[in-house]
Amino acid sequence: MAHTTHPDLPLTNATLPALAGRVAVPTYDRAALRPGLVHFGVGGFHRAHQAVYLDELAERGVSSDWGITGVGLHNPAMSEVMKAQDCLYMVVARGPDEDRARVVGAMREYLFGGESSEPVFDALVSPETRLVTLTITGSGYLIDPHTGEFDTDDENVAADLEDPGNPDTVFGYLVESLDRRRRAGTPPFTVLSCDNMQHNGHAARTATVSLARLRDERLGDWVDRNVAFPGCMVDRITPHTTPEERDAIVATFGVEDRWPVITEPFSQWVVEDRFCNERPPLDAVGVQFVDDVEPYELVKTRLLNGSHFAFAYLGYLAGYRLSSEVMADPVFHEYVATLMRDEVAPLLPQPPGMDLAHYQRTLLERFANPKIPDQLARLCRRGSQKMPMYVLPSIREARDRRRPHRLLTLSVAGWFRYLRGRDYAGEEVPVEGPMRDTLLPLAEEAGDDPRPLLDVAEVFGDLGKDPRFVAEVTEAVQALREGPREAVTAYLAAAGEPGG
Repeated sequence: MAHTTHPDLPLTNATLPALAGRVAVPTYDRAALRPGLVHFGVGGFHRAHQAVYLDELAERGVSSDWGITGVGLHNPAMSEVMKAQDCLYMVVARGPDEDRARVVGAMREYLFGGESSEPVFDALVSPETRLVTLTITGSGYLIDPHTGEFDTDDENVAADLEDPGNPDTVFGYLVESLDRRRRAGTPPFTVLSCDNMQHNGHAARTATVSLARLRDERLGDWVDRNVAFPGCMVDRITPHTTPEERDAIVATFGVEDRWPVITEPFSQWVVEDRFCNERPPLDAVGVQFVDDVEPYELVKTRLLNGSHFAFAYLGYLAGYRLSSEVMADPVFHEYVATLMRDEVAPLLPQPPGMDLAHYQRTLLERFANPKIPDQLARLCRRGSQKMPMYVLPSIREARDRRRPHRLLTLSVAGWFRYLRGRDYAGEEVPVEGPMRDTLLPLAEEAGDDPRPLLDVAEVFGDLGKDPRFVAEVTEAVQALREGPREAVTAYLAAAGEPGG
């Protein structure tokens, strides 16, 4: 990686011409971008994924009709950075052989709802806004993972119903702005969830329609009939950018970016072709429009996200802190490869245009890429939400079909051991998630008895009551007494035996 000898320059519209020799910069007229899209949740993933595709639309001259208006509701930090940098930021794609940096200019404006809700409503109600996209994490949808119903008892929902003009939730903004558009005779926008969760389009519809019906049954019916909520599958590993990495990027490229994004070269976006307003021509820049996204979604969530879950907790307990470190260990590499090949992939459909064996090989390479290591602590967050989405569906289906699932079961035991809050050396581990205060005491008191955790219906449903599954998890928890690497070694050996 070549280091610049030029003084560092701030990242703004005014400095773009001077930065052109250091990194790729927008060559299109940013002022000519029409604000066609509003996005809620401008984190690293959105900036490395959807925003790059939209930037490419303008850069290739395909369309200048899809500039982004970014919206944040709770954390002012991104607002401060985006305003200081004219909504510009760098994406650094780190491949095995080289790094490629580009300045993304697709975001025209950033609005912070914590300051004032009306500018956000102005953007949402504008006829120019034809699409609203979301990356608000799974918990942001307020959907019960087992019943699939909207949480009408959430205090933020009550606040949104009491004062619709000053909402606390994304869906409060969507419902109020859709109501204003309806009253004004403006066609509704499409709502496209880009969150990394199964059935994200259905979740977005459920939350929006449910909140609308709580306000007004007729409004709910209108939203249900007229607003499209396509599902999509998104894929690009995007770790958190540490302050040290940020400083290294500044030193390397001579660009004073306060919040760059580091990601991998690989990127995939599959979208259901169901829009109620104009559709951006994203197929011109590599997006795949399909009739049904579910097969692609299943492959990605169960292979990529399920594997992340499997190696993150066991790897952290083994003393590793980065995904690439875990995958450099031949025992864990074989664990992930075998889990995907023998336990998960045989349960999956074959989506058009996807080769499952090739996809697995690609995942192993991506997980092992030392240039784009993911922090295991980040992958270990929100396990209570990830377990029922990424791991338990494979276990349930494997049990129904009498397929092997011991390696998947070991990943459940790894999470349970991690929830005790201490690693094998007695050091504290970072347990984070919405059910932390419930799960930590249960795990600490239960020790090697998994039944108290399996009884948590919000995570395991009726599976936690199945005596055979309880016995399988108990065996896996006890195997972990010897250590995570030792347990993985033993389970791999058993998997290789006849009938294993």
